[in-house]
Amino acid sequence: MSKQHLIELQAVKKIFYTEELETWALNNIHLAIDQGEYVSITGPSGCGKSTLLSVLGLLNSFTEGSYRLNGTEVSHLTEADRAKVRNQEIGFIFQAFNLIGEMNVFQNVELPLTFRDDLTKKQRQAMVTEALEQVEMGHREKHHPAALSGGQQQRIAIARALVGKPKVLLADEPTGNLDSKNAQMVMDLLDSLHRQGSTIVMVTHDPRSAAQASRQISLFDGKLVDDCVVAQPVLAAI
Repeated sequence: MSKQHLIELQAVKKIFYTEELETWALNNIHLAIDQGEYVSITGPSGCGKSTLLSVLGLLNSFTEGSYRLNGTEVSHLTEADRAKVRNQEIGFIFQAFNLIGEMNVFQNVELPLTFRDDLTKKQRQAMVTEALEQVEMGHREKHHPAALSGGQQQRIAIARALVGKPKVLLADEPTGNLDSKNAQMVMDLLDSLHRQGSTIVMVTHDPRSAAQASRQISLFDGKLVDDCVVAQPVLAAI
């Protein structure tokens, strides 16, 4: 039997149509990612990086092709089922953190779990505590985002992405809003999570961040132009 990949794209195309032209954001993408991989996606602005990540995260549909996530073809899912998959199998880390200012750290991390009916309140609380310990932010659980540094806010955002124990973490420019010190802190955390078994797919414009991934993919004009597995990723300071 052939190996089942965690993520498998076959001939995926994403075309944006207007009255006068069509724009190929993704052009015939073939990509397989296995459990436990750490993948970076790079390329110039407008090459399709964020579009690809949004397709992987079921935030955007694609025009043609096939996408199987953990063995399930996702193109035929209803919107409700797509939302359930996003909540339970995919963790999102955004450049802008997307924390809710009115909620404290604990409540922000717990938020995605409140949409699940398979967890008790006690289970949710234990999962939040575990996620905050993973990012070394348990001591800040009662603070609000405004009281935290940018690096601390991104750690909380990563805890929120981790809390539901997703199959894959999708990171969109996770260091884009951070200074070099906090950026390195976040990259060190992602590297630690990968060593613990997390599957990570990261879009970044920074070649130094991309070099820390064990597999490095490049896009150009919506096409996958390079896919390289690195035996020893570069862990140099950012």
